[in-house]
Amino acid sequence: MYPQKPSETYDPTAPPVIGAPIYQAAPPPMYPMQSVRPQEWSSGLCDCGQDCKTCCLACFCPCIAFGRIAEIVDQGTTPCATSGAIYAILTCFTGCQWVYSCIYRSKLRTQYSLPENPCNDCLIHCCCEPCALSQEYRELQTRGFDMKIGFQANMARQAGIAMTAPPSIQGGMMK
Repeated sequence: MYPQKPSETYDPTAPPVIGAPIYQAAPPPMYPMQSVRPQEWSSGLCDCGQDCKTCCLACFCPCIAFGRIAEIVDQGTTPCATSGAIYAILTCFTGCQWVYSCIYRSKLRTQYSLPENPCNDCLIHCCCEPCALSQEYRELQTRGFDMKIGFQANMARQAGIAMTAPPSIQGGMMK
């Protein structure tokens, strides 16, 4: 079965022989063994003065701010309105919306290799929800997302695909 004589060495250009051993290279590893170096947040937790519009949105309309963040972090699988509505319901009935929003902070940190600082994600959202939402919103804006248009439109914009509106139809009877 295996070559016995030096003249019977393996020739990759020779046609396959039935019953001959198969020589295969080991497959490459699925994921290269690299250490991912954490990046820094683009702004600090209390840097609300950098962007007053985002700060006001996070303070006075956190449902909208969170919904926009969640849509981008979930890569469009959960619409802004759905996440915002769940956030609003949790706020009104339990007051524990911070548990829901800290999950998305963890997802954001994982996606962009951001450090968990100045402390635990849930503690940040429990103690300073508007600051946390504002920081996450600014981080996604810094990374090139237009938070107002949603995930799908952002992907189309990055791909250079023009999003056009459907033609308008005039109402009423025409002569």
